[in-house]
Amino acid sequence: MDFIELCKRRFSARKFTAEAVSPDDLQYVLEAVRLAPSACNRQPWKFVVIQSDEAKAKIQQCYDREWFMSAPLYILCMRDKERNWVRGDGKQHGDIDVAIAVEHLCLAAADKGLGTCWVCNYDVSKVQSLFARDGYEAVAIIPLGHIAADCPHGEKIRKSADDIIEYV
Repeated sequence: MDFIELCKRRFSARKFTAEAVSPDDLQYVLEAVRLAPSACNRQPWKFVVIQSDEAKAKIQQCYDREWFMSAPLYILCMRDKERNWVRGDGKQHGDIDVAIAVEHLCLAAADKGLGTCWVCNYDVSKVQSLFARDGYEAVAIIPLGHIAADCPHGEKIRKSADDIIEYV
Protein backbone atom coordinates (compact mmCIF):
# COMPACT_ATOMS: atom_id res chain seq x y z
CA MET A 1 0.00 0.00 0.00
CA ASP A 2 1.30 3.48 -0.75
CA PHE A 3 1.52 6.20 1.87
CA ILE A 4 -1.61 8.11 0.84
CA GLU A 5 -3.64 4.90 1.00
CA LEU A 6 -2.24 4.26 4.49
CA CYS A 7 -3.28 7.78 5.56
CA LYS A 8 -6.77 7.14 4.20
CA ARG A 9 -6.99 3.79 6.00
CA ARG A 10 -6.03 5.14 9.44
CA PHE A 11 -8.96 6.34 11.57
CA SER A 12 -9.79 6.74 15.25
CA ALA A 13 -10.90 3.24 16.25
CA ARG A 14 -13.26 3.20 19.20
CA LYS A 15 -14.04 -0.50 19.53
CA PHE A 16 -11.63 -3.42 19.67
CA THR A 17 -11.77 -7.20 19.75
CA ALA A 18 -10.34 -9.16 22.67
CA GLU A 19 -7.60 -10.57 20.42
CA ALA A 20 -4.13 -9.75 21.74
CA VAL A 21 -1.72 -7.70 19.67
CA SER A 22 1.07 -10.04 18.61
CA PRO A 23 4.57 -9.35 19.97
CA ASP A 24 5.81 -8.90 16.38
CA ASP A 25 3.14 -6.31 15.59
CA LEU A 26 3.81 -4.48 18.86
CA GLN A 27 7.55 -4.38 18.14
CA TYR A 28 6.85 -3.09 14.62
CA VAL A 29 4.74 -0.24 15.99
CA LEU A 30 7.30 0.59 18.69
CA GLU A 31 10.11 0.60 16.14
CA ALA A 32 8.19 3.19 14.12
CA VAL A 33 7.98 5.28 17.31
CA ARG A 34 11.71 4.88 17.94
CA LEU A 35 12.53 6.05 14.41
CA ALA A 36 10.41 9.21 14.59
CA PRO A 37 12.20 12.54 14.14
CA SER A 38 12.35 15.19 16.85
CA ALA A 39 13.67 18.74 17.17
CA CYS A 40 17.47 18.64 17.39
CA ASN A 41 17.14 14.84 17.72
CA ARG A 42 16.39 15.26 21.45
CA GLN A 43 13.86 12.40 21.45
CA PRO A 44 12.15 13.84 24.55
CA TRP A 45 9.79 10.96 25.18
CA LYS A 46 8.96 7.75 26.94
CA PHE A 47 6.33 5.27 25.79
CA VAL A 48 4.86 3.10 28.53
CA VAL A 49 3.28 -0.09 27.17
CA ILE A 50 0.36 -0.92 29.43
CA GLN A 51 -0.56 -4.58 29.04
CA SER A 52 -0.85 -6.25 32.44
CA ASP A 53 -4.38 -6.57 33.84
CA GLU A 54 -3.38 -4.46 36.86
CA ALA A 55 -1.92 -1.63 34.76
CA LYS A 56 -4.88 -1.73 32.33
CA ALA A 57 -7.31 -1.37 35.24
CA LYS A 58 -5.37 1.70 36.37
CA ILE A 59 -5.30 3.43 32.97
CA GLN A 60 -9.01 2.69 32.50
CA GLN A 61 -9.67 4.76 35.65
CA CYS A 62 -8.14 7.75 33.87
CA TYR A 63 -10.57 7.81 30.93
CA ASP A 64 -13.99 6.43 31.76
CA ARG A 65 -15.46 5.50 28.38
CA GLU A 66 -16.97 2.12 27.58
CA TRP A 67 -15.20 1.80 24.22
CA PHE A 68 -11.84 2.56 25.87
CA MET A 69 -12.19 -0.50 28.10
CA SER A 70 -12.21 -2.82 25.06
CA ALA A 71 -8.57 -2.25 24.07
CA PRO A 72 -6.19 -5.15 24.75
CA LEU A 73 -3.34 -2.75 25.48
CA TYR A 74 -2.51 0.94 25.78
CA ILE A 75 0.53 3.08 25.17
CA LEU A 76 0.99 6.03 27.49
CA CYS A 77 2.96 8.66 25.58
CA MET A 78 5.04 10.94 27.78
CA ARG A 79 7.16 14.04 27.29
CA ASP A 80 10.53 14.50 28.97
CA LYS A 81 10.19 17.99 30.42
CA GLU A 82 13.94 18.58 30.58
CA ARG A 83 15.12 17.19 27.22
CA ASN A 84 12.67 18.89 24.89
CA TRP A 85 14.06 21.57 22.60
CA VAL A 86 13.00 25.14 23.31
CA ARG A 87 12.80 27.72 20.55
CA GLY A 88 14.31 31.18 21.11
CA ASP A 89 10.95 32.69 22.05
CA GLY A 90 10.45 30.07 24.76
CA LYS A 91 8.12 27.71 22.86
CA GLN A 92 8.75 24.16 24.01
CA HIS A 93 8.61 21.55 21.26
CA GLY A 94 8.30 18.40 23.37
CA ASP A 95 4.55 18.02 22.75
CA ILE A 96 5.15 18.44 19.02
CA ASP A 97 7.90 15.82 19.07
CA VAL A 98 5.74 13.36 20.99
CA ALA A 99 2.88 14.02 18.56
CA ILE A 100 5.12 13.17 15.60
CA ALA A 101 6.13 9.89 17.25
CA VAL A 102 2.52 9.09 18.18
CA GLU A 103 1.33 9.54 14.62
CA HIS A 104 4.16 7.25 13.50
CA LEU A 105 2.68 4.76 16.00
CA CYS A 106 -0.83 5.20 14.61
CA LEU A 107 0.24 4.85 10.99
CA ALA A 108 2.41 1.79 11.73
CA ALA A 109 -0.56 0.23 13.54
CA ALA A 110 -2.81 0.92 10.55
CA ASP A 111 -0.18 -0.66 8.30
CA LYS A 112 -0.53 -3.84 10.37
CA GLY A 113 -4.33 -3.69 10.28
CA LEU A 114 -4.57 -2.52 13.89
CA GLY A 115 -6.59 0.34 15.31
CA THR A 116 -5.64 3.27 17.50
CA CYS A 117 -7.24 6.43 18.83
CA TRP A 118 -5.64 9.54 20.26
CA VAL A 119 -6.95 10.07 23.80
CA CYS A 120 -6.00 13.43 25.28
CA ASN A 121 -9.07 14.20 27.41
CA TYR A 122 -8.02 11.91 30.26
CA ASP A 123 -7.88 12.73 33.97
CA VAL A 124 -4.43 14.32 34.16
CA SER A 125 -4.11 14.09 37.94
CA LYS A 126 -5.03 10.37 37.94
CA VAL A 127 -2.52 9.59 35.19
CA GLN A 128 0.15 11.49 37.11
CA SER A 129 -0.61 9.68 40.37
CA LEU A 130 -0.93 6.20 38.84
CA PHE A 131 1.86 6.40 36.24
CA ALA A 132 4.28 8.98 37.63
CA ARG A 133 7.67 9.03 35.95
CA ASP A 134 10.23 11.52 37.27
CA GLY A 135 10.69 14.39 34.84
CA TYR A 136 7.90 13.23 32.50
CA GLU A 137 4.34 14.31 31.84
CA ALA A 138 1.67 12.44 29.90
CA VAL A 139 0.71 13.80 26.49
CA ALA A 140 -1.65 11.12 25.15
CA ILE A 141 -2.96 7.62 25.76
CA ILE A 142 -3.20 5.40 22.70
CA PRO A 143 -5.38 2.29 22.90
CA LEU A 144 -4.05 -0.30 20.44
CA GLY A 145 -5.76 -3.42 19.18
CA HIS A 146 -7.62 -5.32 16.50
CA ILE A 147 -10.58 -3.30 15.26
CA ALA A 148 -14.00 -4.80 16.02
CA ALA A 149 -16.15 -5.57 12.98
CA ASP A 150 -18.87 -3.24 14.32
CA CYS A 151 -16.48 -0.41 15.21
CA PRO A 152 -18.02 2.95 14.32
CA HIS A 153 -16.20 4.41 11.34
CA GLY A 154 -17.66 7.51 9.79
CA GLU A 155 -16.71 9.00 6.46
CA LYS A 156 -13.35 10.76 6.55
CA ILE A 157 -14.20 14.41 5.91
CA ARG A 158 -11.29 16.70 5.17
CA LYS A 159 -11.07 20.29 4.01
CA SER A 160 -10.11 20.83 0.40
CA ALA A 161 -6.47 21.53 -0.46
CA ASP A 162 -7.50 25.06 -1.49
CA ASP A 163 -8.81 25.70 2.03
CA ILE A 164 -5.59 24.73 3.81
CA ILE A 165 -2.72 25.35 1.39
CA GLU A 166 -1.40 28.71 0.30
CA TYR A 167 1.26 29.24 -2.30
CA VAL A 168 3.31 32.45 -2.15
